Amino acid sequence: MSKPILLVCLLVILIVTSQFEWRQPLVELDTATNLSQKQQQISDREEAVKEKIIISQERHIQRLNELVRTLQLQLQRCKGENETQNATKSYHINKQFIEVERKQILEG
Repeated sequence: MSKPILLVCLLVILIVTSQFEWRQPLVELDTATNLSQKQQQISDREEAVKEKIIISQERHIQRLNELVRTLQLQLQRCKGENETQNATKSYHINKQFIEVERKQILEG
């Protein structure tokens, strides 16, 4: 074989092997990018679920705060009415009223 043919063959082998090595990392980069995108989607979904849970808990807290306010008002009424002659009657009426409201709130 002559030297120019040998050099051309070596050059072709070098080009082919270098192309193969360059393409392989590109495939790995695509795979890494896909994994990164999937992880981001999972993180986004987890954040959405966490936000929904927080919103739900805030609603429950608001309902409980409303119940506390109602009970405080009823307690003030009870204290005021207990000072009257009909304290016993008003106590039972308020107690029934509280139970009815509790049931309504718990069922709501």
